[in-house]
Amino acid sequence: MKKILALFCGIFLLSGEAMAEINGPKAEDFIKKITTQGIEEIINSDVSQEEKDKRFEKLFNEYLDLDFIGRFVLGRYWKTATTAEREEFIDVYRELNIKTWSGRFDEFKGKTFIFKGTSPSNSAGQIFVNTEVPMEQGAPAKVVWRVKETKGQMKVVDIIIENVSLAITARNEYTAFIKNSPEGVKGLINNLKGKISTNVQSTDK
Repeated sequence: MKKILALFCGIFLLSGEAMAEINGPKAEDFIKKITTQGIEEIINSDVSQEEKDKRFEKLFNEYLDLDFIGRFVLGRYWKTATTAEREEFIDVYRELNIKTWSGRFDEFKGKTFIFKGTSPSNSAGQIFVNTEVPMEQGAPAKVVWRVKETKGQMKVVDIIIENVSLAITARNEYTAFIKNSPEGVKGLINNLKGKISTNVQSTDK
């Protein structure tokens, strides 16, 4: 379960925008909606895998701020990337995570997120929603969701699993790859495309 949670990586982050403080109960309800839809409308639904993929893609696009996340995980390379590279990276990054999770989300069957309140963030306009996921063995896995609100709309921008930020982990991995790639950002994009292809082949078997 912890491994599957960590695959969400790939996804999420920090911000310093000046905004009003987020309402804690509202943020918690927002995350409850995500987990409920993810489990009840995708995992437990009696529909084809193709339909599950479509539902997961809708959930993913609706509740994650992928443009914000993409800028963060590329770090300083976001500024040097061309407009075409930025757009392609966001598209590929989205597809990779959708393919990964739509194929492995069944491992959440029988799991329930237990909500443990919220915690303030040092970044204005953001808040942490604290949850736990019971494990078959050992202590529950601690999963903290960083929620960002912009103009009244909430989005997930990071997930912290057992004190490890998935946003920062992805950023470290991607920027290190770009630094060592002769093709720079384009090299990373091609690498992610390869992972998507591998993921599709493995799920088709």
